[in-house]
Amino acid sequence: MWAWALLPVVLAVFGAVGMWTVFGIAVSNETVNLTAGFPYIRIVVTVLILDNIVHFFYTFSSKVHTVNRFTHKSTGIVFISTCGSYNPQSCLFSQICNICSVLALWIVTIRFQQVRDLGYTSHVNTCSLVFGFISSIGISVLGNFQQSVELGVHLFGAFVAFFVGLVYFWIQLWLTYHAEPSHDRKWAGPARIVFCSLCTCLILAMTVLHNTGYRSAAAICEWAAVMGFFALFAVFTAEFRHIDFHKLHVQSEGFCNSRSDFSIEQIH
Repeated sequence: MWAWALLPVVLAVFGAVGMWTVFGIAVSNETVNLTAGFPYIRIVVTVLILDNIVHFFYTFSSKVHTVNRFTHKSTGIVFISTCGSYNPQSCLFSQICNICSVLALWIVTIRFQQVRDLGYTSHVNTCSLVFGFISSIGISVLGNFQQSVELGVHLFGAFVAFFVGLVYFWIQLWLTYHAEPSHDRKWAGPARIVFCSLCTCLILAMTVLHNTGYRSAAAICEWAAVMGFFALFAVFTAEFRHIDFHKLHVQSEGFCNSRSDFSIEQIH
């Protein structure tokens, strides 16, 4: 069932495009000023491209943008959370995080069940489910509690999403070499090694740079790390393309009927 292989790709593409759209809206309404932080480097081309991409959003909410120009402004390269802190992009940022959280929970659950159905019953797989659920909830928390409203809760959600998410993907790397399916292990394993290592280094660098006052450099690390996380989700395509059965029942009769139908299909 190749259709299931599209689910991780949908999350990766939707999340990446959504985050850059939020960034584009923040630039277009001037709550984020890229050029002010770099007086000798004018990123005019980038700003013009982003303005065209988000022209619809800009026109639709022009009145709100006018207010934002004089009330909120961040300079230089900023964190994703800063881009999504003010209206109207804060609404879009929350929805993107919520949808990504639901898709991530779905992927985490399917991957756990796939590993278990193929005969791997280790507690490592159970731990992956727990860490995956916690990190997915963290995505929703950081998206719904903007840093301009509840900074403490927002930072907690970001910590859970980033650091617990890293643990989850390192566990998935371990499962890549110890659990089925193993058909695409030759490329999925190295891909996870590269992106897990890259995300780990970027998150640590972001933390150090932020604490030492290099906020723009820290923000660049955050943007790169988030794109790396989306890439890690996309790698699940390797396993999900081998899914051949997926049904949901809430009554025992329906479950028994589906099992009998599935057995007949397997015989034929």
